[in-house]
Amino acid sequence: MSESLVGFVVSYRTGPKTQRSKECVLKFPNVKSSSEAARLIGRKVAWPVGERKIRGKIVALHGKQGLVRVRFKKGVSGQALRDTC
Repeated sequence: MSESLVGFVVSYRTGPKTQRSKECVLKFPNVKSSSEAARLIGRKVAWPVGERKIRGKIVALHGKQGLVRVRFKKGVSGQALRDTC
């Protein structure tokens, strides 16, 4: 499982009155079910910002369609939405 996957940020993790910029929901094009996405939990991800990267970790599933929740070390800007990770 050392191959790299390219996914994109779908949205921030939100609540009724809050939006958490450190937690995002990611979708990988070749992952279609929650059982396939469950194998990705614990893997590291990075979003490139210029010459540096904001690093994060896949922490949980999000729904049954193969989406995953990622917790980044720093908050991710709004420019990351719909961008590859």
